[in-house]
This record gives sequence, structure tokens and C-alpha cells, in this order.
Amino acid sequence: MAKCVLAYSGGLDTSVCIKWLKDKKGVDVVAVSIDVGEERDYEGIRQKAEQVGAVKALVVDAKEEFFESFISRAIKANLLYEGRYPAFTSLARPLLARKQVEVARAEGAEYLAHGCTGQGNDQVRFEVTYSVFAPEMKVIAPVREWEFGADRAAEMDYAREHGIPVPVTKASPYSTDTNLWGHSIECGPVEIASQKPPEDAWSWTVNPAEAPDEPETIAIEFEAGVPVGLDGDRMSGVELVQDLNARGGRHGIGRVDMMENRLVGIKSRELYETPAATIILAAHRDLEAMTLDRETAHFKPYLEQKYAELVYYGLWYTPLRKAIDAFIDQTQETVTGTVTMELYKGSAAPVARESPCSLYDLKLATYEAGGRFDQAASAGFIKIFGLPAAVAARVRPPS
Repeated sequence: MAKCVLAYSGGLDTSVCIKWLKDKKGVDVVAVSIDVGEERDYEGIRQKAEQVGAVKALVVDAKEEFFESFISRAIKANLLYEGRYPAFTSLARPLLARKQVEVARAEGAEYLAHGCTGQGNDQVRFEVTYSVFAPEMKVIAPVREWEFGADRAAEMDYAREHGIPVPVTKASPYSTDTNLWGHSIECGPVEIASQKPPEDAWSWTVNPAEAPDEPETIAIEFEAGVPVGLDGDRMSGVELVQDLNARGGRHGIGRVDMMENRLVGIKSRELYETPAATIILAAHRDLEAMTLDRETAHFKPYLEQKYAELVYYGLWYTPLRKAIDAFIDQTQETVTGTVTMELYKGSAAPVARESPCSLYDLKLATYEAGGRFDQAASAGFIKIFGLPAAVAARVRPPS
């Protein structure tokens, strides 16, 4: 019997996929779960896949690679899709799909499968990556084909009928995705854009109103744009992000409730929890403000926006992304130093910063006596700087 390697999360859709692929497509399913952080019970997920009917279930630990090759680049690029979302799901998908292809080749599989919906973004991210690394393999997308359509209640009924354990109920029908960089919540009452999301939708963060009444101060150390230490202790990127997810979550930091423009052309209401990402990106931007020259600091956001779109659209393995990375890496050579952050009731604010590469010169910036800025030079500067406007006004008087 032909083999199909399924990207398996352990959730409702991919659990049903195992049974459906076996019955409807007549393939042996090898389930592969990629550990990219924060999901704690991968052994339970592996066992569930076998229980549901997978002939083999594997877990691949990719946490370190996810930080070193993906999250670190997202930090250096200040990655925020539409200015708000750290895009952690789309950031991980190319890695998951590539690892899935590696397993498929090792298993001699003919098919690749995923549990993405036909109206979502992830189908594109997975299949574009498949086309890069395994163009000869056939792709099966059960959720685009099966009889349930988008009816999750019918899907849950099918799961119950076939003894498939799923982590959702009709009373709590959320669809979630989790990795080291964030946690997403979709479906159910979240889809009602005119209503505040239920408090039980959030799981990583406390309600900011119920967060501690005293702020917490932390110091994040960066080297060449990448965080390498916390409060004076050097640690791996994975450890640092996990620590800040826990601390930020206690302070209600990183909740995002947004209307989002999906790649497929529709709008969706999305909830995200990104404590560590929110804290680190705020600190990184602050350190850049101290260490980048004005023209670079003003130009970089143009490429950051394009970079965020490439990641969100699933175009990680493309020449343009690599080219933008080359520019960004150059800008990060001086982004070294320490930023002190204050965490308090949903906010993460920089309150102090220092860097051996700082372009801040107190003697030039101070208004106090003894400053080195030549006040008299400003008159000539203003005259020359304003000359084009003055000339234009003589020819075309402003209205």
C-alpha cells in the first residue's frame, strides 16, 4: 500500500485526516509532528496518531533550528504582519513542510498531506514549500475534499463515531496553533467580529486587568540583533523565549485581537498570544534606534514590510527573502547592547538602554551648559535646507 506522510498536530483536523486518508484514499499514513516549541506533550500526540490509525508516528525536535534559522531572522527584521502580528504560524510552516519532506523521502512515501483548510493561508505555505523540495510528490489536502466542508460540528461528530479523541468540544470549539513564538486562537465565538472574545479563549496570558499591580523590570542583552541573555545570564534562544513567554504571560503582555487580510483574499478575525515576541521586538526596535544611523533606520521599515509579506505568504524559500536578509544582516552588525524593559499590565516598555555601538552623544544632545553642538551653525543650515521651499513659493505662492 502506498505511503502518505501527514503533517500531524494532534488537533481535530489532522486527527480526522488519519482515518479519512486511510478509508477514502487507501494509503498508509505516517504521521510526523515537528516540535517547534511550547507544545509540551509530544509523546501524547505521537501515541494519539498511532491510536487513530497511523502505521507510524514520529516526532522531530526542531526547536533550536526554529530559533536559530527563523525566529532570529524575524527579530532582526522586526517581523510584524500588517504592523501587529508577529506571524509565528507562517514563520514555522516552511520548516515544518521541509522536515515533513525529509521524513517522506526516508519512508519512501509517494504522498504528502496536510490538514489545512481551503480558505486559510497554511495550505499555500505548505504546498509552496513542497514544490521547492519535493516537486515530484503528490499532495493530498483532505480538508479541501472531505464531506464535512467547513462544518466543524459535523467533523466532531465523525470523530466521535470513529473513536477519535480530539481536544475540542462543541462548547469550546477553538482551533489553535502553538509554537515557540506564539499561540493562535480561531473558530467558534472568535469569528463574531462584533463581540469581545470570551476570556476562556486566552490560555497563555492573564487578563491585563488581573495582572500583578507591581511592574517587573528585566534586561535583555543583544548581539548583532539577536537576544543572547536575560538579566545578566547568558542562555540559548529557546530558553530565553520560553522564559519571556512565561513572564510576559503573567503580566498579560502580547494579546492581539485583529482583523487580518488573509493571503487568499478574505478578511478574518484572529486572536494571538505572543508574550516573548512582543517584549523582544519592542526591545530590539529600541536598540536599533540607538545604534542605526538615521537613513538606514528610516529605510529599513520599507524592506521589513515586504519581508513580513513574504513570510506570511509562505515565500520563505525564495531569492527575494534571501536578498533582503543580506541587507538586514548588514544593518544588524552594530545592534549590540542591553535594553531594560518594564512589564506592567499588558505593556512592555523600554525604560533604559546602552550599547558599545551607540550613536547617541550626550554632549551633542544636551541642552545643558557645556554641550558641543554649535548653536550658531543652525541659521545657515536652516537657510540652505529651506531654500527649495522658498524658491518654489516665489514661483508658486502657497495657497
